[in-house]
Amino acid sequence: MKVTVADSAGFCFGVKRAVQMVYEEAKNNRNVYTLGPIIHNEQVVQDMEQKGVQVIEKPEDVKDIPDATVIIRSHGVPKEVYEKLQLYGVKIVDATCPFVKKIHQIVMEKREQGYEIIVVGDPSHPEVQGICGWCSNECTVMETRQDADKYDRDRSCKICLVAQTTFNYKKFEDIVDLLAKKSYDILVMNTICNATEVRQTEAGTIASQSDAMIVIGGKHSSNTQKLYEICKAECENTHFIQTLDDLDLKRFQSFRSVGITAGASTPNNIIKEVQSYVRHEQ
Repeated sequence: MKVTVADSAGFCFGVKRAVQMVYEEAKNNRNVYTLGPIIHNEQVVQDMEQKGVQVIEKPEDVKDIPDATVIIRSHGVPKEVYEKLQLYGVKIVDATCPFVKKIHQIVMEKREQGYEIIVVGDPSHPEVQGICGWCSNECTVMETRQDADKYDRDRSCKICLVAQTTFNYKKFEDIVDLLAKKSYDILVMNTICNATEVRQTEAGTIASQSDAMIVIGGKHSSNTQKLYEICKAECENTHFIQTLDDLDLKRFQSFRSVGITAGASTPNNIIKEVQSYVRHEQ
């Protein structure tokens, strides 16, 4: 059996940076907390808990804890969350991905300049919620062509459009094209992370050349779900797993070629475990 592993599989720059920052704080400080899971990977979060790092859901959870250190995860948070943490006097460690921080700056500045803000992404995703919080939630979130089709503003208004860093690039292009046909004065900022584009393109290519495809990642990981959608469109026998325990190799014994990719929150050791198992347990 031929097994092809995507070069781009696994931790992206922003996730790797955030994880390293958490472990560094855990070594040097007590009362370390992350505001929400640092990444969408249960195994990594559990390992951090064993090292004393606790997950909290809101700033109020630490307001009465002395010497608390709160780490902002790579997805980022709304501006008001920073302000609350500052008010409570906790130590803030900002692990927001620099590419996400750039979007915060864009929407804040463009909103102040009078632009209507459109955020292309999943409205329930913490990254998108954080972005909206940097323009006082005075924005429109679009996830589908249908959302773009319903959008109706005065054609004289200026629009600035940004995207969730892990959004599906093809879907982003479709939304931009639809809005462009409505003749809006629109400033398009393609803020999809380059690593995301590379990962999605490579996954689609490998899936199209494989009899079966394995996509590894957390069940709550937005970017991994998008990888699964892309691979499924190219390869009917695409399987979404979190760890090796979820893999039923019997499904793959009749295939000549298997591709493997993984989301941005998947540790390299899990990818290697799956790769080794598929190669040697035939």
